[in-house]
Amino acid sequence: MKKKKVELLAPAGSLEKLKWAIDYGADAVYLGGENYSLRANAQNFTLNEIKQGVKYAHSKNAKVYVTVNIIFHNEDVLGLEKYLKELDKINVDAVIFSDPVVLDIAVKNKLNFDLHLSTQSSVLNKDAVKYYVNKGVSRVVLARECSKKTIKSIINETNAEIECFIHGAMCTNFSGRCVLSNYFTNRDANRGGCAQVCRFNFNLYDNDENKISSDDNFTIAPKDLSLVDYVKDMIQMGVSSFKLEGRMRSVYYVATIVSVYRKIIDMYYNNSYDEKYLTKAKKILYRCANREVAPQFFNKIPGEKQQYYSSRKEDSNQDFLGIVLDYDEEKKEAIIEQRNFFKPNDKITIFGPKTNDYSFVVKTLKDEEGKQLDAARHPKEIIRINCPIKVNKNDLLRVCF
Repeated sequence: MKKKKVELLAPAGSLEKLKWAIDYGADAVYLGGENYSLRANAQNFTLNEIKQGVKYAHSKNAKVYVTVNIIFHNEDVLGLEKYLKELDKINVDAVIFSDPVVLDIAVKNKLNFDLHLSTQSSVLNKDAVKYYVNKGVSRVVLARECSKKTIKSIINETNAEIECFIHGAMCTNFSGRCVLSNYFTNRDANRGGCAQVCRFNFNLYDNDENKISSDDNFTIAPKDLSLVDYVKDMIQMGVSSFKLEGRMRSVYYVATIVSVYRKIIDMYYNNSYDEKYLTKAKKILYRCANREVAPQFFNKIPGEKQQYYSSRKEDSNQDFLGIVLDYDEEKKEAIIEQRNFFKPNDKITIFGPKTNDYSFVVKTLKDEEGKQLDAARHPKEIIRINCPIKVNKNDLLRVCF
């Protein structure tokens, strides 16, 4: 039997980002409602917005998964059954959960959506997967701490769909097991309030309370995860879904990582896998965020090179230059909403769902009235630039590198 094509699953921190993710190639998106989600600071979705998102996704043959993955306290359970029934009416494709109370309610009420076990459950073995499958779960999102050997074993010995994180932030502790935020800030990481204490800078002291850290201070944060080098391996192992982290990230970040992984996946299935493109893809991905990356647990237990201890460098770049609003075919000009500074004689790249990376030199730069500009200086200013090829609405501009 022919295996299904691996799913590319993207984060949707807002209705706008949902549409961008799908337009740029995501097969499915995951999002959080206003309650029961682990991203309390995201622009979480109202029920009406979820309904709009589902309608848009389904019109594009994409799916919507809703996170209901907090650890529930007694007071959190109030209203949960009603909420799950509402999600069922909206026709969401799956609910991502970690607490068995969600599973029990869904099964008892014979709700139609699929049940995906969240990475918050920290599943690292085949017996746990089998247990949840027997309870009605169709997919298990493995812990980000899984090795290649473990993933392969679980896939070979269970009937579950297996979803793996492939790109994005890592937790310092096992996902779903951290109490640092609660301890230091009284914000519960396991109920959506993570303050990311692991990314704070600390002074380090010995037992005699003598400071032993350098002026760079001490940090306990892991580098971000990237498994871009192992896309082929994971497809061949039978992973069902590649999950991209980043509900709090920008439209540019979401569109960029989705488009890059979409191309790599399609190249594999089209027998056109290109190591040269992979080199370029890594450069694009690694410049898109401001933290370093590593394969983390995939090949071995990560060591000091996969961790930030001191001298952490997280410089923000200004690669994102603008969004295409329209194209003037007569004048061969792109009308864009600018985001970061650029000027004539700069080389830039335009890319989009129907536009392969196209690089060219900016020769003319005008405001809306056609007045020549010496630079694009003001974020969200509407400007016109020369563009030799026809581009499309919502294509993106970035620095050429």
